Amino acid sequence: MAKLVFDIETSALPLETFDEAQQEYLFRECEKIAEDTARATRRAEIQQMFNLWPFTAQVVCIAMLNAETERGQVLFTAADHQQDADKTGPVEFVPCAGEPELLTSFWDVARRYETIVTFNGRGFDVPFIYLRSALLNVPISRKDWLGYRFQTEPHCDLAEQLTFYGVSGREGAARRFNLDFYCKAFGLESPKSQGVTGSDMNMLLADGRYRDIAEYCLRDVKATLLLYRIWKQRLAGVK
Repeated sequence: MAKLVFDIETSALPLETFDEAQQEYLFRECEKIAEDTARATRRAEIQQMFNLWPFTAQVVCIAMLNAETERGQVLFTAADHQQDADKTGPVEFVPCAGEPELLTSFWDVARRYETIVTFNGRGFDVPFIYLRSALLNVPISRKDWLGYRFQTEPHCDLAEQLTFYGVSGREGAARRFNLDFYCKAFGLESPKSQGVTGSDMNMLLADGRYRDIAEYCLRDVKATLLLYRIWKQRLAGVK
């Protein structure tokens, strides 16, 4: 059964994208803070969180690998999108003119796979791309990735599997860690080992470092695939 491992990177939309009423709604809690510095700090914190919400951010990269062949694609938005795609290795780097083209290409690939593997895809990646696709009127080829939670097909979310669906809450034996922590614990190279993290996406995009975003996203996917193989060999079937 063909499995697709994927991850997305997102970047906040410019503040001027939102009208006065939307901005008032987004920063409403700041107005309750009397002290100027504390209010400004909280406003900056909220704006940093824009990356996490599909109504305040966009998808700028999706990396994908076939779990069996390790071949795949990295789709990424780029100002110089007219350059030729990089087809020099098992993973093709494909620059896209914008988010609609990126999402359309992703759903074209997704339709060919029976199952997907993610890390926190149920909580973030999948609802994010569903909502962004709906906002941009991009047809969604797979609408079953948020189905019954307690199963691994068609969606195996490793964040769910390594916490046994949150069996012990926030502080118990099966508490949740991030991908970086799990990779280091299992002796895998962390996708953050080269100094780039998800919080750098806004800066990288502003600087035109599109390929750096693509390379980081691919490292996330490669780490997810290796972690999936460990889970499958050692933990799959634990109830």
